[in-house]
Amino acid sequence: MKIGELSRRTGVSIRMLRYYEAEGLLAPQRSEGGYRDYGRADEDTVQRIRLLGSAGMTLSTIREFLPCSLDQRHEFEPCDELKSKLRRQIGLIDDQSRKLAQSRRLLSDILAGFEASTP
Repeated sequence: MKIGELSRRTGVSIRMLRYYEAEGLLAPQRSEGGYRDYGRADEDTVQRIRLLGSAGMTLSTIREFLPCSLDQRHEFEPCDELKSKLRRQIGLIDDQSRKLAQSRRLLSDILAGFEASTP
C-alpha cells in the first residue's frame, strides 16, 4: 500500500510516517519506481508505535521496544532490559502524576480562596 493509504488506515500523518522511517522505526519496501510500498507488518508496527507513544514513551525508547514485539499482537516478549525500561517509564508517569496532583491542589486552593472572598 502507498503511504497515503497507510496514513488513512493508522491515523498517522504522512509526515510522521516519513519521520518514523527516518528514525529507523519503519523500513518499507520500495517499488521499481522508488515509491514506498507498505505492508500489513508496517501497519502493525505503526499501531505498536502509537500504543507505546500514547503511554508516554519517546521514539528512542520505542525503537528499543519494537524488536521485542510479537507479530500481529500488541504484546511484547519479556526480557530483563525491557522490564527495567518499563519500570523506569512507570516511575516517570508516577512522578508526573504526583506533580499534576500537586498542581491541581494548588489551583483548587487558589480558586477556593477567590470564591470565599467573593460576596
